[in-house]
Formats: sequence, C-alpha cells, structure tokens
Amino acid sequence: MGLKARRRLLKVSSAAQPRGTLAQTAMAFFRTVSFNDTMPAIAGAGVLLRAPQNSDHAAWAELREASRGFLTPWEPTWPADDLTRGAFRRRLKRYADDQRSDLAYAFLIFRSDDNALMGGLTLANIRRGVAQAGSLGYWIGAPFARKGYMTAAVRTLIPFCFRTLHLHRLEAACIPANTASIGLLENTGFTREGYARSYLCINGVWQDHLLYARLNDDSD
Repeated sequence: MGLKARRRLLKVSSAAQPRGTLAQTAMAFFRTVSFNDTMPAIAGAGVLLRAPQNSDHAAWAELREASRGFLTPWEPTWPADDLTRGAFRRRLKRYADDQRSDLAYAFLIFRSDDNALMGGLTLANIRRGVAQAGSLGYWIGAPFARKGYMTAAVRTLIPFCFRTLHLHRLEAACIPANTASIGLLENTGFTREGYARSYLCINGVWQDHLLYARLNDDSD
C-alpha cells in the first residue's frame, strides 16, 4: 500500500474513532512485528542468543556472582536481592511484558559448542513512529571476556534488529574508561556521535558516557 493510500485509510478510519485514539492508530502503522509467546533463538558465529527462562536462574546467578567484581564498575548498583530466584522471576515477567509491548527484547548468550551461559544482551527503550530506534545494552561474565564472544553476539543481534524488528537506528552508550566496550562498539559498526555528561548512574555515581549509534544501512 502506497503512502497516499495509507493516509486516505487513516483519514477514513479516524472519522469513526475518538480523537484520543488517533495517535495510537497512526503508530500502529509502524509496528510490524509481534512476539506474544517465546521468541525464537538466534544462532551466530559460535554463539546462540535466546530469551531467558526460569531454568536459567542457577547458571545466571552463578555467573553473575562469580563476575561481580568484574561487572559492578560498569553497571547500575545491584539490588541486595538481585541474584535470588524471586528477583529473577520478576525480571522474567518484566522482560515478557516489555516484549509483548514491543518496548524491549532480552537475550542470554550461550556458547554454541557446550551451551555454556556467557552473558546477556538487551535491546531496550524501543521507540516506534518517526524514530524506529532502540538502545543496546550488554554484559559478559569474566571467564568469557575478551575472547570475541560479545562481538559475535552483537553481530548476531544486529540483523534481528534491522530485518526482523525493522528498526532504523541502534544506539549504545559506554563510560569513557571502558575501553573494551568502546572497542566492541567500533568493531561492530557503531559510530561515535557525542558525549553526554552525567548520563547514567553507574555503580552509584552519575557518570559521563560516550554516545554511539549504528544505522540500518551502515556496514562493519
């Protein structure tokens, strides 16, 4: 359907709707995918991405605890009960709600050879309408860091973001001292676009961040 035809359709359909629903109808044209149930796993070069499940709690909590000192300088402050099963269930519920609402998509990263849990990726803050953008977040356990697994995982996720979710823009931010994160983003086709002062509260401190983005027609 061409743009003029869609505008005519919107105009006709809006006549029978309350004024408050007009914006919702317009935004519906931009949402092109829905995952109401379990999202399919995504295979990449040596990695597998899939949505977290209840059965992942033990491996997830063990890896996060073992990597606490490695991760906490780069993450928001962990709640006291963050690694408990109850907190994990609440986390899964939030992931499911966000996925159904097309607000965010969460993945765990597994090594293809032995199905070892290595880390996680989250595509969050999805904006439809004229933006068609989302924000990338990621973490990897200390035993798997600097071995190319996160690079492979991000490269695996990028086609899903652009071809399946039909986003136009991926955004990411990292602390200037996080050289590993800077290298990851620049090696996966992200371009540095700016510098944001006191951008996010990380490890209890408001910290400056470098701002990166990748567009759907950018190349590595």
